[in-house]
Order: sequence, then structure tokens, then C-alpha cells
Amino acid sequence: MLAPKRVLWRKVQKGKMRGFAYRGNEVSFGDYALMATECGKLTSRQIEAARVSMTRKVKRDAKVWIRVFPHKPISKKPAETRMGKGKGPPDHWVAIVQPGTVLYEIQSTETKLVYEALEVASQKLPIKTRVIARGEIA
Repeated sequence: MLAPKRVLWRKVQKGKMRGFAYRGNEVSFGDYALMATECGKLTSRQIEAARVSMTRKVKRDAKVWIRVFPHKPISKKPAETRMGKGKGPPDHWVAIVQPGTVLYEIQSTETKLVYEALEVASQKLPIKTRVIARGEIA
């Protein structure tokens, strides 16, 4: 699972998910990428599940980069707990994703295999995505 080694603050506020990604919105490392088309929160489990499915699809024929990291802690109170008594302990980590954010990049010579792998990965994620190529404008 992906999680930060150390954080300055253990618990954070919810915040807003709006606007478009102005950073991390172009293909930098590979030839093709999976780009988010809507806002959402990706848990570390979802990020890892998509990565595993993608790497299994391409086997050793491609190089994969993960472009998102779960920096934000989500707290949760225990089940059957009464109201009040403060905020619960951190439960899991999420990455906040805006439209235009590149989630994964992949580099391979086989274009068809790359598209299939990115489609398989997108099925593991709770947000809508699309496949883009290097130099393509979002």
C-alpha cells in the first residue's frame, strides 16, 4: 500500500474538489497515459489494484509509471460509537484527483496492448478516465 512515511499533521480537513489540474496534466515519462476526466478520491488500494492489473496485462513488455500518490489521510470513527468525542483516528490514505490529472503512464512498442492495459486499469478506478498519447492536448 502507498502511504507517506511521515506527515506534519496527523488529521486534515476535508477540503473542496473543484477546478482543473494545471500541474501533472501532460505525458512526461511514457508514450501513453491514463488521464482523469472528473474529480475524485483514489485510495491507496485502488491505485495499487489498477497498477497490478495493468502490469499483469503487459507482462514485461512495457514500463509503467504511477503519477499520483495518496497524501491525504481520511479519518474514521469506530463502528457503533456515539456522536461527539472528537474526530476519529486516521483510517486510510487518498489522492485527490482533478480533471486532467495524469494517473498512470506506460511506454511500449505494442500500441494495442497498451490501450488494453490502460482500459483494464481504468475499470479498477472509481472515476471516469481516458487514454491519451504523448503530445495530445487534454
